[in-house]
Amino acid sequence: MSHVVPVLAIDGPSGSGKGTVSRAVARRLGWNFLDSGAIYRALGLAVERDGLSLDDQDAVARLAGRMDLRFSSGEPPSVWLDQIDVTDRIPTESCGAMASAVAALKPVRQALLQKQRDFRQLPGLVADGRDMGTVVFPDAEFKVFLTASAAVRAQRRHKQLKEKGVDVTLARLTKDIEERDERDRTRAEAPLRIADGALVIDSSDLGIDEVIARCLAVVGVL
Repeated sequence: MSHVVPVLAIDGPSGSGKGTVSRAVARRLGWNFLDSGAIYRALGLAVERDGLSLDDQDAVARLAGRMDLRFSSGEPPSVWLDQIDVTDRIPTESCGAMASAVAALKPVRQALLQKQRDFRQLPGLVADGRDMGTVVFPDAEFKVFLTASAAVRAQRRHKQLKEKGVDVTLARLTKDIEERDERDRTRAEAPLRIADGALVIDSSDLGIDEVIARCLAVVGVL
């Protein structure tokens, strides 16, 4: 059944706007939505909660396989980890750093692969992540690589955090983003790269509506 379900894979680095764009496109198409980053972030929270060491990759992989993770369909969507609402903890910088670290572990990626593929259901799926078009759904009919300069991504993130009352410097955010980019590009397992046939969209100088329109055009919706 899954091979007849269309998939739009939207990959790209942290802070490129994948989440906002992917959710908007999924709503417009009436398709299911997969936030793969939230899965890894939730696992990062679970690792810290259970006091596991990232050196014990098998233990982390076992935790990945048994954790109960659910997404609400509301706007904004909520994330539930083992029946606890962790929505507010998912977007934090520390959670993102932990997600990047656990995502580099091969046993973990293997444990979460089928969890992600199970989101592929009719009428279609918009999948947001780092390796949606290269590893998780390499047969996706539609692929986009959404990016932006590190400086622009840091400015966007800084604005979001300030609006939430979080005190963080722009310089620190820029450094964190550059370091995360390097980890994601150079990790041995499923590194961040442009999928074959993907449309590359640099959102540095584009408004959100224009980016959404370009993604919809990939699927043939104007």
